[in-house]
Amino acid sequence: MKVVFMGTPDFAVPVLENLVKEHEVICVYTRAPKEAGRGQKESKTPVHLKAEELGIEVRTPKTLRNEKEQAQFKALDADVAVVAAYGLILPKPVLEAFPKGCLNTHASLLPRWRGAAPIQRAIEAGDEKSGVTIMQMDEGLDTGDMLLKGEVEITDTTTGGELHDALSVIGADLIMEALRNIDNLQAEKQTEEGTCYAAKIEKEESRLDFSLPAIVLERKIRAFNPFPGTYFEYNGERFKVWEAEAFTEVSGYAPGTIIPNDAGLLIACGEGMLLVTKIQRQGKKAMAIEELLRGFEFEADTLVS
Repeated sequence: MKVVFMGTPDFAVPVLENLVKEHEVICVYTRAPKEAGRGQKESKTPVHLKAEELGIEVRTPKTLRNEKEQAQFKALDADVAVVAAYGLILPKPVLEAFPKGCLNTHASLLPRWRGAAPIQRAIEAGDEKSGVTIMQMDEGLDTGDMLLKGEVEITDTTTGGELHDALSVIGADLIMEALRNIDNLQAEKQTEEGTCYAAKIEKEESRLDFSLPAIVLERKIRAFNPFPGTYFEYNGERFKVWEAEAFTEVSGYAPGTIIPNDAGLLIACGEGMLLVTKIQRQGKKAMAIEELLRGFEFEADTLVS
């Protein structure tokens, strides 16, 4: 089949790599390059770089809402569009441009977690499983008919990065299965029962709020590892927290207080206590807390924030 691929981040790259093995990918749409670094050099998306490597035409419109872009899209005369974390809204003329529509590779078990950050939000919420849904896109936000699903377990140690990588592989395989059987797939309508909105992660969410329960913070630390990360401040210095353990015992200390102990860095929370096990001091590499404490001291009974 003739395919137009639309994707942006690392998550989408395996999908593109699989598509070119069996189909003619005639064009790739991705987000426009951003200026980054001290020299403000253009930084192309992972999908952009992979498409160039594969010798595929790349288009980077800032919107698909104008008639000119829509006409150019339709003129590609493809059979289907495949979407994976593209980042732009597809208006009705784009959704209806090709005979077999637009198939989206969405990183959750719909209708659970519609929206921008389903991977992190699933771990934050304590979900026991996640997965990928291949759906036929419509004008709503991840509301289209479901075609295929693949599941993966979320364990007590799963990080956002680990779940991202697992779902990326599942999605790349599922989309191939969907395209092979596209004329015989049974579409399933989504219900509103159990639906959650996976809001985009804001910068301020990375700061750990110790008034929350320890288990909530531990999940957030895993969900935001490796991106965007979590941190607290101590004596005006920022410390990133990469790994931690939650304890439900009542500490008797105010939230944010460093609790005297022999295990390492133990911090009181709104409920329970958080034991930091992997940390990164500002300007330094990440390390086990034991390694940091050989040359740095967190004073007991003082506050982090």
